[in-house]
Amino acid sequence: VYSQVGSLVELARASNIELAMQPGLGKVTVARVKAALELGRRLTQDRDHAERPQVRSPADAANLVMSEMMLLEQEEMRVVLLGTKNHVLGIPTVYRGSVNTTMIRVSELFRDAIRCQAPSIILVHNHPSGDPTPSPEDVHVTKQIVQAGNLMDIDVMDHIVVGRNRFVSLKERGLGWN
Repeated sequence: VYSQVGSLVELARASNIELAMQPGLGKVTVARVKAALELGRRLTQDRDHAERPQVRSPADAANLVMSEMMLLEQEEMRVVLLGTKNHVLGIPTVYRGSVNTTMIRVSELFRDAIRCQAPSIILVHNHPSGDPTPSPEDVHVTKQIVQAGNLMDIDVMDHIVVGRNRFVSLKERGLGWN
């Protein structure tokens, strides 16, 4: 199957219908391949449930979601909810957009943080193009989100843009923080 579609990334991105059109692949085989890919993805993210992962750096946060988010064909915004000592409480997907944009309401980014009493968050979104360079809109919305977080006493620790096997931390670059 891998050799028929070109690469593992293309295989992971391909829909069931696209794969079923490959010679020799039926619905059952396609379902097995997709299930194996999902199990592999989960295996790389499996955590001991007794000990939640801890975020100590932008790379830690990016590594939590990069294997999945770099394959997405549309933009998604996720919020890494952090508890005390920066232990991950959850990573809900807050928005799904188009191939190059996601319209967000800043207040909605904080909903889950408020519900689970998370003292801090890290925003993560992807660029389907594979280039994680922050856009002017990314910087602008980050400023708004940081200000809103300050008003609600929820620390916005970073905003990370994920590309293909790369990421950019807006905070490390000083973009969106005063």
